[in-house]
Amino acid sequence: MYRLIRKLFVFIIVLSFLVLLAAGAIYFFLAPKLPDTQTLKQTQLQIPLRVYSSEGKLMAEFGEKRRIPVEYDEIPEQLIHAFLASEDDRFYQHPGVDYQGILRAVFSLLTTGEKTQGGSTITMQVARNFFLSNEKTYLRKLNEIILALEIEQVLTKEEILTLYLNKIYLGNRAYGIGAAANVYYGRSINELTLSEMAMIAGLPKAPSRYNPIANPERAQIRRNYVLRRMWEVGYINERTYLDAIQAPTSARYHSREIEVYAPYVAEMVRTQLFDEFGEDVYTSGFNVFTTIRGSHQLAANKALQTALLDYDRRHGYRGPIAKVELEEELSEQNLSALLNTYDSIGPLKPAVVTAVSEDSASVFIKNEGSATLTLASMKWAQKKLSTNSRGAVPKKISDVMTRGDVIRVERLNTEDWQLAQLPEAEGALVAIAPFDGAVTALNGGFDYFNNKFNRVTQSRRQPGSGFKPFIYSAALEKGYTAASIVNDAPVVFDDPGVENVWRPENYSGKFFGPTRLREALIHSRNLVSIRLLRDIGADYAVEYAKKFGFDDTMLHKNLSLALGSGSAAPLHMAAAYTALANGGFKVEPYLIQRVENARGEIVMQTTPATVCETCLLNPQPADDASFKVAERIMTPQNNYVMNSLLRDVVRYGTGRKAMSLGRNDLAGKTGTTNDQLDAWFNGFHPELVAVSWVGFDQPRSLGRYETGGRAALPMWIDFMEVALQGLPDSPLELPVDMVTVRIDPETGLLARPGDTNAIYESFREDHVPIQSAPVAGSGYAGDSGSAPVIDLF
Repeated sequence: MYRLIRKLFVFIIVLSFLVLLAAGAIYFFLAPKLPDTQTLKQTQLQIPLRVYSSEGKLMAEFGEKRRIPVEYDEIPEQLIHAFLASEDDRFYQHPGVDYQGILRAVFSLLTTGEKTQGGSTITMQVARNFFLSNEKTYLRKLNEIILALEIEQVLTKEEILTLYLNKIYLGNRAYGIGAAANVYYGRSINELTLSEMAMIAGLPKAPSRYNPIANPERAQIRRNYVLRRMWEVGYINERTYLDAIQAPTSARYHSREIEVYAPYVAEMVRTQLFDEFGEDVYTSGFNVFTTIRGSHQLAANKALQTALLDYDRRHGYRGPIAKVELEEELSEQNLSALLNTYDSIGPLKPAVVTAVSEDSASVFIKNEGSATLTLASMKWAQKKLSTNSRGAVPKKISDVMTRGDVIRVERLNTEDWQLAQLPEAEGALVAIAPFDGAVTALNGGFDYFNNKFNRVTQSRRQPGSGFKPFIYSAALEKGYTAASIVNDAPVVFDDPGVENVWRPENYSGKFFGPTRLREALIHSRNLVSIRLLRDIGADYAVEYAKKFGFDDTMLHKNLSLALGSGSAAPLHMAAAYTALANGGFKVEPYLIQRVENARGEIVMQTTPATVCETCLLNPQPADDASFKVAERIMTPQNNYVMNSLLRDVVRYGTGRKAMSLGRNDLAGKTGTTNDQLDAWFNGFHPELVAVSWVGFDQPRSLGRYETGGRAALPMWIDFMEVALQGLPDSPLELPVDMVTVRIDPETGLLARPGDTNAIYESFREDHVPIQSAPVAGSGYAGDSGSAPVIDLF
């Protein structure tokens, strides 16, 4: 007996030695080939690119993996307990490998012949997720064990658990518990109930099989298992367990909530960062903070869509988008199936007409259900005959639609809908803070997902009369004043830069004779602009316009430039108008304030040139890169006169609809090109520049009377009504070296005492007109004549 015990003891020692020797051999053979676990200390989780407004509101997310990283101290204790109970209840006791679990797995394999238990600890799962594949082989398991032991020497238990809970795949593109809480419940991890935490903790075993959205019954069984394990381990009491398993399965898919809808902006940001960082931009966890203001962007979206829908209604109804055969009895399921191929576009939803009476129609709206359209809501739906003509006003519903028509509808309020159609015309709106160039709103079209062409930046359209302020400003530099008289009379000439003989005329077709420049700009008199340009020279005007950021290769060096025959994008026009709004300084539009990495460190930051008049007197040190001073490109006197002129355009001229905002500090200029191919309004407040444009992507006439003041100005007004809320009126301040005097509006000269028709005008002190009888001369103080009538042709 003694010998048997001694032999057994020796056998055990030898066997243990051989096992240790084998383990050592395996370790020394495999370990050098394994990754360095030290790299886990610098682990960079794959986190999507996120784009935010200036207030930190989410605008877009780019990347395949949804992940919201969390720190250990942010994780609720019950959520940790749920994962430990279901995945590794001895996590804090074992050294990375749970030998009890491995022995259970080996015993199960020997007795059943099947690998029913893996014996993997959380640390081993971290090793597999970060360093190994998911193939089920004994070699991978050995590697996993070695790596797990090494990981425990490198990281604390809390660090291991944090990596695991942020890395683990939990279904529906959700990686980590932060993303899973958002995807399944639309909340943060700290807002989850115990049953919801258990549901998420049950997912690592098989995210597809136990997915609470795709397989709610299986998911509930798995959730209840997790809760039972929490009770058995002692993390919760019996009462809590029984209450939690009674909770219903409430998970549903939640997309990442977009707080500010700005897809054109998001794509501009994505493109810029991709050019800078490459493919890594989608996984490096960059957070981009833009200059977009949430309220401005939402107002721009609504204003643009409203303007285009209003334009479209003015030109008649083009008919249904399709016709379908309807059975007598139709279920909501069948109706929904009929509309599956039709997408919502902007605020417009597809619907099918199910019944028609004399004065109403019953429709089924995709994702909304049944609704009624009244005849009153479709009075606009006169049949479109051509761009400029429509049919009769409909007198009954059947004049507009019949049963089986597939149409689009627009919500009026919580209950009412109206007939609508997708506008054929497109639009753009951009707003810029004039003191540093920050873009506060940008919308490049009616609906990004229907047409991704960004008209704010990618289009090149004729600006029309919107270019005239730069001709006038150039003329002021040449000695003209707002009171200079130019003859508004017909002219015919053969200009070498213009094809054939040119007979320009005003939009109204009328001529008004000698006209002060102020009146000419207020009413956008074309012939006055042409005479001005002929006098100052097209080459000079183009060089002057370049200072405002215009591309001289896109500007025609002939007299047609006076009517805005060049090409510019809405962003270029807005950038040029910032100098008019900010006192005469050039600023560059920019969209990205800063880019932060996943650790909150700034990796990119914009330092814009900023308007600072006092800084011009006290320049910053040359090596101070934190602040740039904008370059002055207009004299204060020139800028004041142009502001005064453009404010009068709004008060009395083509932009007077803007007075509906009840402000006296708005300035701007309409723009309408030949045959109404383009309609613009370029306007500003001292705190904000905004440009709106309406036209067809393939240029064709918008229709008779569709001028900038009719098609584009309402968009600008709707936007500015929101954007300028709370801002007080800003009066113009007369610069030094300028005086305001009374003049005779007919001659532009100083008014005689007692002249009841006299008006006020501002001049540079050395350009004040004299008071005398009209004779030849320059018209400036010190000369012996009156203001001349400029008539070069």
